[in-house]
Amino acid sequence: MLHNRKTQEDTMTAKFVVAIDGSAACQRALDFAVDEAKHLQATIILVHVLEWMAYPFLTVDELEERHKRRTSEKARARSSLLEPIAAKLADSGLEIEMEVRYGQVAPSLVEVIKEKNATQLFLGRTGQSDFKRLMFGSVVSTMSQVATVPCTVVP
Repeated sequence: MLHNRKTQEDTMTAKFVVAIDGSAACQRALDFAVDEAKHLQATIILVHVLEWMAYPFLTVDELEERHKRRTSEKARARSSLLEPIAAKLADSGLEIEMEVRYGQVAPSLVEVIKEKNATQLFLGRTGQSDFKRLMFGSVVSTMSQVATVPCTVVP
């Protein structure tokens, strides 16, 4: 006799984080994630991370100006990068969320994954040379080691 029991995982909605940086590689990862999401009716969470370096010696006025600039940059990234993508996906039948973060890319992606209870991460691979990857690191390399969910790298 077969039992048709649903587990918590079966009833949990899949949520796919897609790292967005405006590159062709990111577009390929997004296309793949959308195709996969349609099979599961998963939510797509578009995430763009603005690299942020800490400056240890800033005056109060400089900190205030930096905060204003940061707020403006986040709004611009959302309106010029994420919203057009979300508009193109409007007819997909999928739920689309958008996140813009400041910080280092890998830790910011991990943070979004945890906050949103994401079930998978999709990244595009840009094809850096071995030397460049060794010298500067790679988000793909880092995320494949630190991601708390399955990580799909799309070439």
